Amino acid sequence: MNMKVRLRPVAVLVSIAACAAGGFALLAQAAPPITVTSKTPADGPIKYTVKVASKTYGNAQDTRTIQSGQTDDYTWKTTPPGGSVSVSDQCPGYGSLSLNANGAVQREMRIRLAPTVAEDGTATVQMSVLASTPNGEKATKVHGKTLQCPSVATLSQVVRFTMPTSGSAKTVSLSDGSQVTISAQR
Repeated sequence: MNMKVRLRPVAVLVSIAACAAGGFALLAQAAPPITVTSKTPADGPIKYTVKVASKTYGNAQDTRTIQSGQTDDYTWKTTPPGGSVSVSDQCPGYGSLSLNANGAVQREMRIRLAPTVAEDGTATVQMSVLASTPNGEKATKVHGKTLQCPSVATLSQVVRFTMPTSGSAKTVSLSDGSQVTISAQR
């Protein structure tokens, strides 16, 4: 006994469509929901540009990317007006001087940024500034010998401020008249 069943093409298509719809429904239920937000997370990377304008310590600019809660150090070493000042390794404080490749004293500015960004995008920043530059020479007695050692002008200051992270700039005046302009861009 041979039994043949002939299905109509329309019935076959309807059956296939019903199975496919059921399968897609199962897949759709298993997929995680998609959330679209227009806000950038506060802990995301932010580009900070630091620009220094200083008659004493020189002009410089650099851009870095920092996460909220991290710190970054910006360091600039430049030749002072009139050139670097030679120094003997016997001069007091020799180990703390900023020296160029030839062993002469140069000017240096170091800025450490430590930003923390709130949910609304406002950054609370602690900025530490250390700077030094040779400022002529002075006669110094060391072990009974008179040496010509550099006189060094220094700056050490900590400033705290808030600023937006939307690209606008914040200018901070330091105690010596130098100006530091910081901008933050998400």
